[in-house]
Amino acid sequence: MAAIQWRDSYMIGIKEIDDQHKQLFDAVDKLFAACSQGKGKEEVGNTLKFLEEYTKVHFTDEQQLHIKFNYPERLNHRNVHDNFLKNFEKLKQEFDEKGAGVLFVSTVNKLFVDWLIKHIGSMDKAFATYVKEQQK
Repeated sequence: MAAIQWRDSYMIGIKEIDDQHKQLFDAVDKLFAACSQGKGKEEVGNTLKFLEEYTKVHFTDEQQLHIKFNYPERLNHRNVHDNFLKNFEKLKQEFDEKGAGVLFVSTVNKLFVDWLIKHIGSMDKAFATYVKEQQK
């Protein structure tokens, strides 16, 4: 069973963003699997690196859509993304110093699973609603 599973209820109705969210969920699940299976530091590190790079691509793409649609909450949304990336840097530092122990997995759960679900359910869905209103 997956540690984090995509659910259709997470869809916001913007295909590009939904597809990227699915990829993020898949990458987080692979990270959990690598940690729980006691994979070597290199494999966990590679998965973490992919997740970091993909998250940055996703945030950039999402922010470009905010600009395209002149989203009034785009600066606040960007600040939330920037804060997430700062926390991700702390997570990477923790991994580099202590490896993929219980604390690391707990931090991953809080940073990615809880944050991602809440962020999609509130901020990203609010953006999607705004886009739909603009397209009427």
